[in-house]
Amino acid sequence: MGVAHNPQEAVIETRQLYKRFGQVTALENINIRIQRGEFVAIMGASGSGKTTLMNILTCLDTVTEGQVLLDGVDAAALDEEGRRRFRADKIGLVFQQFHLIPFLTALENVMLAQHYHSVVDETAARQVLAQVGLEHRTDHLPSQLSGGEQQRVCIARALVNEPPVIFADEPTGNLDEENEQRVLALLQDLHHQGRTIVMVTHNPELGRFADRIIRLQHGKYLSEEVQQHAVA
Repeated sequence: MGVAHNPQEAVIETRQLYKRFGQVTALENINIRIQRGEFVAIMGASGSGKTTLMNILTCLDTVTEGQVLLDGVDAAALDEEGRRRFRADKIGLVFQQFHLIPFLTALENVMLAQHYHSVVDETAARQVLAQVGLEHRTDHLPSQLSGGEQQRVCIARALVNEPPVIFADEPTGNLDEENEQRVLALLQDLHHQGRTIVMVTHNPELGRFADRIIRLQHGKYLSEEVQQHAVA
């Protein structure tokens, strides 16, 4: 398990959250709290609403109704530029698809995230690449990296601006078993260092790494489970 949590300190909270696409209600009355320092898995089958919720929590999409409090800020009240700025400042994103710029090196891909945040700092970029075990691959293009290495570059890119929350969307979906275990071990190490990790997955094997599982079904909150023996 990870660090101790203050139950009063929610880094993420949704209140009566609804998301509709035309006549279709994708999310209905979602009320969740995620404490600072937790490792939480949001799980559900295809069509459960987990990706829609992830997009809202990461300010990639907006709510139809309700509140989304992220690090004390109501993201639902922000305009498009406010959401972009908030996402750059507060959120680290790790996608299933790596979304690396093919003509930039690993180091340059990480530094690009700094460019959109504030000040480019090559030393800090090199440090986070070293943190994910890629100090020897900084000058390699994505095409010269394995899938697992590309995903670790993505994690370094998510870490470089020191956001309060790391979101991982099916982070091992394109990896073989060996690289899947490496990436999961890295996420768990970050959690043990005090990072808040929110992972969206349909895979119960990945869910075992979390402190808590929040389950959705047909766009509604279904249940949650505190795991007493999360994978160490």
